[in-house]
Amino acid sequence: MDGRVVIGGSSGFMGTRLQEVYRSAGREVVTISRSGADLTWDDTSGIAEAVDGAALVVGLAGKSVGCRYHARNRAEIFSSRELTTAALSRAIASASAPPPVWVNSSTATIYRHAEDRPMTESTGELGTGFSVDVAKSWERVLFADDLPGTRRVALRTAIVLGHGGVLPELASLTRWGMGGTQCDGWWPVTRARKEAGTAHFPGARRGKQKFSWIHIDDVVRAIDHLEAHPELDGPVNLSTPNPVDNATLMATLRKVMGVRFGPPLPRWALEVGGMINGVETELILKSRWVLPERLLASGFTFRYPELEPALREALS
Repeated sequence: MDGRVVIGGSSGFMGTRLQEVYRSAGREVVTISRSGADLTWDDTSGIAEAVDGAALVVGLAGKSVGCRYHARNRAEIFSSRELTTAALSRAIASASAPPPVWVNSSTATIYRHAEDRPMTESTGELGTGFSVDVAKSWERVLFADDLPGTRRVALRTAIVLGHGGVLPELASLTRWGMGGTQCDGWWPVTRARKEAGTAHFPGARRGKQKFSWIHIDDVVRAIDHLEAHPELDGPVNLSTPNPVDNATLMATLRKVMGVRFGPPLPRWALEVGGMINGVETELILKSRWVLPERLLASGFTFRYPELEPALREALS
């Protein structure tokens, strides 16, 4: 692949890795972020100039969901995705030479809690609640404008494993003897959480909730694959074909790290830890069972289809 790449939301885990790969391949890269990038999101003319004639636009911007879902954070999670995606859409709409491909982040969390069967692009059922509403809104803005010259892909991405993201936090817990199975169970839910859609009701027990994941190198390779396959547009699941359950995830992580012991963590302990660390337990208790139907059907092969090799590389 060649030609200019514009990366919106370039300072995060995925954006940083994409910059490295594209620049090492000799491609021109223009970055957009709130700070520390070539352009900021309020530079409308700069974004328009960068997008005009680009070969690929990648949208990754959005406030991290690694926070408590109080009203202010919920609003910022929504607005940070909607406003930046709309900014890219306006720039593409005004371009005299619009980019042929725009891939934009979404999330595999858009699907419902699934213990009974996997979710694919053709058979998956969308869920309900705050996190799902965020994903639906993100995709709605991506596809809202009439952009006949640009193919758009919503990256319904599972948990990304690599030298960053969520894995260092899980590894730290494991190192300190708290790397056991993360068990769902009863926990009081306030009326406010029910109304906000942020309540997590008990689901899979004994760590049977599914953990869908993808290695960061396969994210990069999947975006290359999407750029090269003009028949692929709309939602595409970025997830390994071999998801595991939470008990297997944590047992494999302990094995890779050489940690012999990790007691199961009941929901009350996870909730207390989430309050202390400022995160939501939904991130580890929702059963995400997602398969990459469209990638596989188009001939994509995964470098890291199995969990243990992916963890070993990511922790090396």
